[in-house]
Amino acid sequence: MIPHLDPFSLRFPSIERALSDPDGLLAAGGDLRSERLLEAYSQGIFPWYSDNQPILWWCPSERAVIFPGEARVNRSFRKFLRQQKIKVSIDQCFEDVIRHCASVPRNEGPGTWINESMIEAYYNLYILGHAHSVEVYQDGSLVGGLYGVSIGGAFCGESMFSLRPNASKCALLYLSQTLEALDFSVIDCQIMNPYLEQMGARSIPRSMFLQILGNAVTKPIKPNWSWPTKPLNFQYD
Repeated sequence: MIPHLDPFSLRFPSIERALSDPDGLLAAGGDLRSERLLEAYSQGIFPWYSDNQPILWWCPSERAVIFPGEARVNRSFRKFLRQQKIKVSIDQCFEDVIRHCASVPRNEGPGTWINESMIEAYYNLYILGHAHSVEVYQDGSLVGGLYGVSIGGAFCGESMFSLRPNASKCALLYLSQTLEALDFSVIDCQIMNPYLEQMGARSIPRSMFLQILGNAVTKPIKPNWSWPTKPLNFQYD
């Protein structure tokens, strides 16, 4: 039996209690209020569940991460970036991005788990300045993007979508470059898959990830920093 969270407390069980099968399942229950989500992410815990399940909280034994500035650009993607006219922005249409993530089928992962409760919860984090989206435009239309949660110098990626080839790659590459400029420490990608591996993610043990995360969430980032908001032409040399 896994622990059920006390609805009146934000406390999570010790990470050492996470199951090995299914890998990383730590607790159930609770809610998706902003304070609980921020407490979870600061400890390396994230929610992942289906409509017919209670809220499930996870901290897997292996973690996929990308260190800012290390997103990989292979030859075909580099050629695409040189030939296509791409614009990117941050935090300009968060709700559109998360709803696309909920509805667009993805080849690189399982079906959507983003229900209306999740959309509302992360939109609340966006209003509070903790959740962010990256938007990718081509020919004036939104064609890809991603969203996640930032705490200190850590960005916890949640989901991404593509309506055209390479659109989510553009979002992840731009995020990596932006976070490098802002002196972030790590992008948490949660679970490794072939898509993330192709983009330069590496899998590290949970203990190493939690050490990196612990340093990152308390890291003071650059004074007066802000996310760039104006849509910019995105080029890669």
